[in-house]
Amino acid sequence: MAQPDQKKFFENLSGAGKAIAVLTSGGDAQGMNAAVRAVVRVGIYVGAKVYFIHEGYQGLVDGGENIEEAKWESVSSMLQVGGTVIGSARCKEFRTHEGRRAAALNLVLRGITNLCVIGGDGSLTGANLFREEWSGLLDELVQQGKIDKESAEKYSHLNIVGMVGSIDNDFCGTDMTIGTDSALHRIIEVVDAIVTTAQSHQRTFVLEVMGRHCGYLALVSALACGADWMFIPEMPPADGWEEQMCTKLSENRARKKRLNIIIISEGAIDTSNKPITSEHIKDLVVKCLGFDTRVTILGHVQRGGTPSAFDRILASRMGVEAVLALLEASADTPACVVSLCGNQAVRLPLMECVQMTQEVQKAMDERKFEEAVRLRGRSFENNLNTYKLLAHRKPQSELPISSFNVAVLNVGAPAAGMNAAVRSAVRVGITEGHKIFAVNDGFEGFAKGQIKEIKWGDVGGWTGQGGSLLGTKRTLPAKHLEKIAEQMKANQINALLVIGGFEAFECLLQLTEARSRYEEFCIPMCVLPATISNNVPGTDLTIGADTSVNAIVQTCDRIKQSASGTKRRVFIIETMGGYCGYLASVGGLAAGADAAYIFEEPFDIRDLQANVEHLTAKMKTSIQRGLVLRNENSNENYTTDFIYQLYSEEGKGVFDCRKNVLGHMQQGGAPSPFDRNFGTKIAAKAMLWISRKLKETYRKDEGKVFANTDDTACLLGMRRRALVFQPVVELKNETDFVHRIPKEQWWLKLRPLMKILAKYKTSLDVSESGQLEHVVRHRRPIESEGVPA
Repeated sequence: MAQPDQKKFFENLSGAGKAIAVLTSGGDAQGMNAAVRAVVRVGIYVGAKVYFIHEGYQGLVDGGENIEEAKWESVSSMLQVGGTVIGSARCKEFRTHEGRRAAALNLVLRGITNLCVIGGDGSLTGANLFREEWSGLLDELVQQGKIDKESAEKYSHLNIVGMVGSIDNDFCGTDMTIGTDSALHRIIEVVDAIVTTAQSHQRTFVLEVMGRHCGYLALVSALACGADWMFIPEMPPADGWEEQMCTKLSENRARKKRLNIIIISEGAIDTSNKPITSEHIKDLVVKCLGFDTRVTILGHVQRGGTPSAFDRILASRMGVEAVLALLEASADTPACVVSLCGNQAVRLPLMECVQMTQEVQKAMDERKFEEAVRLRGRSFENNLNTYKLLAHRKPQSELPISSFNVAVLNVGAPAAGMNAAVRSAVRVGITEGHKIFAVNDGFEGFAKGQIKEIKWGDVGGWTGQGGSLLGTKRTLPAKHLEKIAEQMKANQINALLVIGGFEAFECLLQLTEARSRYEEFCIPMCVLPATISNNVPGTDLTIGADTSVNAIVQTCDRIKQSASGTKRRVFIIETMGGYCGYLASVGGLAAGADAAYIFEEPFDIRDLQANVEHLTAKMKTSIQRGLVLRNENSNENYTTDFIYQLYSEEGKGVFDCRKNVLGHMQQGGAPSPFDRNFGTKIAAKAMLWISRKLKETYRKDEGKVFANTDDTACLLGMRRRALVFQPVVELKNETDFVHRIPKEQWWLKLRPLMKILAKYKTSLDVSESGQLEHVVRHRRPIESEGVPA
C-alpha cells in the first residue's frame, strides 16, 4: 500500500486533448458491454474524447459511421445486456498491411492514438502488430499525401491496452477472463435442470460444453456439480479409461445414485491427440452398461444471456484500469493487458501473455500435458487438483491409516455454498483416512449430542443445494462449553472444521480462549468464512456473498426493466448485510446504481439532498430510471421509508418513487458457480491443513492430539492474491465486534468507482495501479483464484 504522501489520485490524471477508441473483437462474451461502459464513462470523466468503433476491426478498417463519438448517455442501460452492443466481426482486411494502413488513417483523421481492445488472444495480437507498425504506416500515409507531416508527428505513437473477453478463460496471465463466470452460470443452470429429470428416470447425461483448446469451463462446471467423469484437452484420460469410467459409473449406480453426469469439453482428446466426442462416450456407456444415456450439447447458450454480477464488476474494474493505463502510457510503454490476479487488477505485457498462451497449445501438441496444465496457471492447476481429490473414491485398501476423528458443522445464518464446502471437507477427510463426524444445528446440536459419522455417499449431490443441509444455528458455544467438551470426549473428536459467518469466527475465539480450562479444545480448529454479508475479518470474500450479489442484481435488473416505457422513476432498494455495506455497494456497482447508502460511510441530510438533485438533473436527460440501494443498518434515522418519502417529495413533477425491501430472498436459492467452486476448494485446502496439524500435534507417547498454540486455531481466507491461514487470536485486533465487521474493508475502494460511473465528481485513490508486472511461469502455484469484487 502506498504511503499517504505517495498517494496518487484519479482526478489528478487528465485526459484533456486525448482521444480514446474502444472496440470489441472476436467471439462475444457477456460483460463486454460493462467494459465498454466503464471505458466510455471514465474516459469522459477525465476529459478525453471517447469513440466507439462498431463491428470490431472491420469498423476500424472501413471507418466512416463505424467510428462514432460516444456520449455519457450512449452507454446507459448497457450493463445488463449480454453480447456486445457495439458489435464484433472477423476481419480479413485487418490482417493485411493495406487494411492496417486504412485503419491508421481512420484513427489519425480523428486524432485517436489510444486504443482499448476487448477480445481474445488473436484480437490482442493483431492490436500489438498494429502498434508496432504504427510509425511506418503513418510514413506511408504521408508519402501518399493522405496526411501531412505535422499530423504524423503529432500522432506519432499509438497506445494499446487490452482486456480479455472470452468465455473459455483460455488466456494466460489472468485468473479470469470477462464472460467466463456468466458462461458457467448458463452451464450450471442447465446441469441443475438436468439433475431433476435424470434422477426421475435413472439416466446418464453427457454434457458437452465449449472450449476447443481450453478445458476451463468443463473443469469448473465438473467441480461445481460433482460430475462423475470429465474430459478436457489439457488432461487426456489414461489408456484404458473406457473400462475405468464404466466401472466408476456402475459403482455409483450400485450405491443408489440415480444419475450420472459426464462433462466433456468440445476439444477433448485422448493421449494420442485424437478427439473424444460426446456421441462416442454415449455409445460406450450404452454398449458396456446398458444405461439410458442422453447427450446435451450446450453450444451458444453459454455465450448468451445477461452477464453475472462477477463479470459486470470485473469488466468495470478492468475498464477503469484500462483508461488509467492509457493515460499513463508513453511511447516506450509496451502494449499491456489488464488482468485479474487473485482479487487484484494488474497490468501485464500483452505479448508475454500471448506467447505463454501459445506455449500451452504447443505443449499439448507435443503431448506434454503436465506442462500444459502448469502453463495454464495456478487457478487452473488448483481446480484440477481439487477435482482429482474429490471425484474418484479410492478403495479402502489405498487410503492412509488414520485414527483421527474430525467434526464438521455449520454456524450462523445459512449461506449458499455451505453444502459444497461440507461435501468437499467430508470427501477429502475420508481420502486422508479420517473418520468424519457431522454435527447438526451448530454448537447447540453439538451440546445435545447431535453428532454422527458421515460417509462419502452421504454428501452426493450436495454442491447444488442452497441453505445448510446440516442445519445451522447462531448459538455461541460459551454457554455450553462443558457439554460440548463432554461430547468431544465421548466422540473422540481430534479436530474441528466450522463453516459459517461472523458467529463461526466468534465461536472459534471462545473455544481457543477456553483451551486453558478444557483440554478437549486443544485440537486443530479451522473456520471457513460463509455468510452473504461478507463481514468476516481475515478474508476479502466469504462463501455465499457472490450468490447474494447475483440475487440483488437480477432483482434490480427486473425492477429497472419494469420502468421502461413508463414515466421517470427512481427505485429505493433495501439490502441485507447487517452493518456491513458490501452487498449494497457491490450490488450497486454491478446493477448501475446512482447511490448506495452504507453504515461504513456516514451520510447526512445534505448528502441525501445532493443525491436527489443529481437524480433530478439526470432525469432531465434521455435516462429515465434511477436506482438507489440502502444497506439495512446504514442509519437508524434515515430509514428506507424516510429516504423513499424524501425522494418522493423532492422529485415531485420530475420523477416518482418506488421502494423494495429484498429481505431473505438474498439468502436463498441455488449457489452460484463461484460459491460452489470457492466453497469446494477452500474446504479441501482446510481439510489438508487439518491433516497436517493432526500429524504435527499428535503425541505418540500419550496417544493423543494436543494443540494449544495460536497457529492451530485458524481462519482460512482470501487475502488479495492468496488463500492464507490466520490465527483467530491475531484477527481480534482487526475486528469491530460491536458492529460485527472488519475494521478495514478492501471493497470500500470500489465505492468511488460506482460514483464515477454514475457521474459524480469524487476522489479515487489509484496508488496501487500503474505497476506493469511480468508473467510468472514455471513455478508451483500459490493457491488462489480469481474472485469477484
